Amino acid sequence: MDTLETIGRIGIVPVVVLDDPLHGAPLAEALRDGGIGCAEFTLRTPAGLGALRAAAAVDGFIAGAGTVLSADQVDAVADAGARFLVSPGYAAGVNVRARERGLTMIPGIATATELQRAREDGYTHLKVFPASALGGPAYLDALAGPFPDVRLLPSGGVSADNLGDYLRRPTVFAGSGSWMVPRAQIAAGGFGAIRDLARACRELCDAVRGPA
Repeated sequence: MDTLETIGRIGIVPVVVLDDPLHGAPLAEALRDGGIGCAEFTLRTPAGLGALRAAAAVDGFIAGAGTVLSADQVDAVADAGARFLVSPGYAAGVNVRARERGLTMIPGIATATELQRAREDGYTHLKVFPASALGGPAYLDALAGPFPDVRLLPSGGVSADNLGDYLRRPTVFAGSGSWMVPRAQIAAGGFGAIRDLARACRELCDAVRGPA
């Protein structure tokens, strides 16, 4: 099973923002033990890269990098052990470097024009950001009309309250959100609580799609 298939089976990609790289491994373990075996470690803070490196060493866990905005960042996260990359937008330099490094890339799009360009470039799995502001599940339904063969990862405004609405769409391969990895809880070392949040999220995904 390749990385995209695994993410689709899991059904949710936690978006992690943290402030201490030492929290990367226990966070990954908490998510894995709660039934979510992947996460996107964003580069929004200086701790992101170190946390990614630590999480990538955790057995049974797929560590990805988020907010990847440049080719240099692609090299950095590849060297840190990232298995997949997520970008908020569509940037040729980032996409090309990710392919050169052999990494799974999930580029970001917001419009039909961007989606069509990404499809022509060979991408079948795309992040839609910011999904809620763009119109939520109804917007994804509109995109599915002319592009039924593309699979989408909604991000931005996805929550426990609306995840099910997204996952019921056949074009959605997974959702992306941060409610199960609250930054303050990570900073406080509350990994047991995060495990429980992950388990609740796993149960929600399973209720919509069946057991992973």
